[in-house]
Amino acid sequence: MTNTAIELGILLPALVAGLLVTATHVPLGIQVLSRGIVFIDLAIAQVAGLGVIFADWLGLEPQGWGVQAAALGAALAGALLLTWTERRWPEVQEAVIGTTFVLGASGALLLLAANPHGAEHLKDLLVGQILWVNWPRLLPVAVAYSVILAFWFGMRERIGRVGFYVLFAGAVTLSVQLVGLYLVFASLIIPALATHRMPRARLATCYILSVSGYAVGLIASAALDLPSGAVIVWAMALLAVPVFAYGARQAVER
Repeated sequence: MTNTAIELGILLPALVAGLLVTATHVPLGIQVLSRGIVFIDLAIAQVAGLGVIFADWLGLEPQGWGVQAAALGAALAGALLLTWTERRWPEVQEAVIGTTFVLGASGALLLLAANPHGAEHLKDLLVGQILWVNWPRLLPVAVAYSVILAFWFGMRERIGRVGFYVLFAGAVTLSVQLVGLYLVFASLIIPALATHRMPRARLATCYILSVSGYAVGLIASAALDLPSGAVIVWAMALLAVPVFAYGARQAVER
């Protein structure tokens, strides 16, 4: 097998993982930005990661259903808590989200304190291991994302605040295990931020920007032998600059 074939065998599943994350995170990210709760994804992703680490601490099989249930349960609990606080104390919601993130991160450190591989687990949670993604792992994720997208585009106006947080928790729970917390945040916020002044074709532009960021980042990381997650974040951010400038010019010309 040639080196090119080996690289394609690694990069292609990683790119598809990026496409799947993009599919759900772009519309959810636009909603997050419009609600003014930008750091909610970090908080819920961190809480989901805490669930994964807790399941590992209990000795459950990695990637097993027990781990998924722990991660989703933790994310849903965090999402429902943030739903309640948004309704009860909307003026301090961003502070509550930040506190939730700090508690989740600190809890993860405490659970990993006695683990000899704790630093590696924490790195995987933050940066992710997108190059380790394989086709069998992507299939159930694709099915779950399809359900989330069907609810979002089909019932978005009727699901309300609770429904939004539940869908968000489900998407982030899957994504943080697939690509890591940094890419979850980048996929949600960078495209939405780059296009927030774009009066037309915003959703399509967000999708193009996110997909391009994953593609360019994966190719660059392979060529330069650098960590893929970090390179994808930077690629997406750099590609967002001209998109932001174009959107700003469109807004001025209106």
